[in-house]
Amino acid sequence: MAKATYIAIVSSPGYTHLVPIIEFSKRLINHRPNFHVTCIVPSLGPPPESSKAYLQTLPSNIDTILLPPVNKDQLPQGVHPVFLIQVTTMRSLPSIHEVLKSLCSKAPLTALVVDVFAYKAAEFAKEFNALSYFYFPSSAMTLSLLIHGPNLDKEVSGEFKDLTEPIKFPGCVPFMGVDLPDPAQNRSSEIYKHFLERAKAIGTADGIVINTFLEMEPGAIRALEEFGNGKIRLYPVGPITQKGSRNEVDESDKCLRWLDKQPPCSVLYVSFGSGGTLSQQQINELAWGLELSGQRFLWVLRAPNNSASAAYLQAAKEDPLQFLPSRFLERTKEKGLVVPSWAPQVQILSHNSVGGFLTHCGWNSTLESVQEGVPLITWPLFAEQRMNAVMLTDGLNVALRPKFNEDGIAEKEEIAKVIKCLMEEEEGAGMRERMRNLKYCAANALKDGSSTRTLSQLANHWESLSEI
Repeated sequence: MAKATYIAIVSSPGYTHLVPIIEFSKRLINHRPNFHVTCIVPSLGPPPESSKAYLQTLPSNIDTILLPPVNKDQLPQGVHPVFLIQVTTMRSLPSIHEVLKSLCSKAPLTALVVDVFAYKAAEFAKEFNALSYFYFPSSAMTLSLLIHGPNLDKEVSGEFKDLTEPIKFPGCVPFMGVDLPDPAQNRSSEIYKHFLERAKAIGTADGIVINTFLEMEPGAIRALEEFGNGKIRLYPVGPITQKGSRNEVDESDKCLRWLDKQPPCSVLYVSFGSGGTLSQQQINELAWGLELSGQRFLWVLRAPNNSASAAYLQAAKEDPLQFLPSRFLERTKEKGLVVPSWAPQVQILSHNSVGGFLTHCGWNSTLESVQEGVPLITWPLFAEQRMNAVMLTDGLNVALRPKFNEDGIAEKEEIAKVIKCLMEEEEGAGMRERMRNLKYCAANALKDGSSTRTLSQLANHWESLSEI
């Protein structure tokens, strides 16, 4: 029997960061049953029920340690969620160190893998004679921003959003400065300083495990591997999602029962992820646009908020349906279904009646859509979502992006136009075909292709070190 190999993993607060790194852990131990993984989970306030329920489904050779939660009341109020995530991981460092010390007193640790927002924890690896790795839960294009960020900071004066020429990273589709993630939009802010620190730290690790796959981003991945004469050890092991994971979704779920009654590829699924919110004005325009399009739709609705990321770390308590335009539900009852706050997304995207996805372009949602071959309408809200939207529309050509007016609102006529284009017209059919090809590539990468070979190389390396 092979000797046990011990790996520690540090997540970041927030369900969308927790899930990918845990799913990576599950993929790893499926590949190497002799591996034992301990997942260390910082949290901001008491862990949500969704996180606790998810962690209870893990196999026996994955242990989870929930750290003492950081008190929300002791943190700055009204700041960006990214800043709260960063501060939470910083304040959790003493607890992370104690856990690692306890683990290493029982068995030698081969590798420490930390989420990119927990970058400071990677410094503990040397103390415990372990290799250090970053887990990057987004695209190779977004990783390129971190790798090239310090140079970009030196080369550009003023704010990036004011640049009139596109930014070009090796192997990536060009994008404008306004499409950079939120932390890079105000260079005098504290959040931007953390962004630069993360950028500098990520190049010091023994490797970067990234949730993408070669066939989806060949140019960006190869450019990163060649950066600094092979200075970066990159391990693209994606797509890592909850597809195929054991879950507790009731098959009699209202959404799924409704979808069963709809024609194939006829429904547009509308969701802004686990934390995205729209203003009241934008909810109205989206509702009217869906109605005007005449298409079937399934819409996961949240209560309005003028902050796009308001629900990321804290859900609203109001009933979202009360914020819809007057008589909207009555007028669209034959064509649409609106559900409050949450729906079983993986199951919805895999349903044969779903033909399109209007999405905030979070990377988890993007990969889930790729795995099911569902073309997209991009509606980025925060974080790196605008960069993802550029890649999906201009790079892969599997998505449409509506135009927004000077007030940042997508109007009903524009919304209806892009919906009809995706669901009915030849341009949308072409995107559907390209997405089907990408679906095939994703499945192949995980079956016995590029991502499986990469994971095997990484596991072999760790296993060889644990036997010394």
